[in-house]
Amino acid sequence: MTKLAFENISGDLFELTDELIENGLKASRESERLRMILPLHRSQEAEVQRMLNFLQPGTYVRPHYHPVPHATESIVVLRGSIRFFTHDDKGEVKTVSDLSAVPVPGLVDIEPNVWHSFLVLKPDTILFEAKKGPYNAQTDKAFASWSPAEGSPEVSGWLRSMSQIRK
Repeated sequence: MTKLAFENISGDLFELTDELIENGLKASRESERLRMILPLHRSQEAEVQRMLNFLQPGTYVRPHYHPVPHATESIVVLRGSIRFFTHDDKGEVKTVSDLSAVPVPGLVDIEPNVWHSFLVLKPDTILFEAKKGPYNAQTDKAFASWSPAEGSPEVSGWLRSMSQIRK
């Protein structure tokens, strides 16, 4: 089974170091999914879920929404860039935003029940993500039936078609 994330960190203080960045990027490059999460919250039961997401172009972030009423999500681009999409219930693209770390960090804040996805545009992209917890894998996300399942042969075509959509 593919490793999805590092272990939750521990201790009273977390400081992002060059070594942690390099370890996260290396893990994302070596991952079959081309991404790796470093949870910054100390447990999955934490009231606020915070994480670094290390990503490479070609990773597939399947369109999804967060169905629970408290599940707002914020994403900040710390390094690299992404093309962020929102969709309607039928899968049509509603909005497209290219977000990058420079000149200022790109940021999106998503309310619950909003279909969204993104493409990674640059190698070694790093996102900071935060949303209200606790995390429950059964209720956290609803995946779009109109999008290919992760690992299916249709994913490469989906990524190609989405990469043609511009702001």
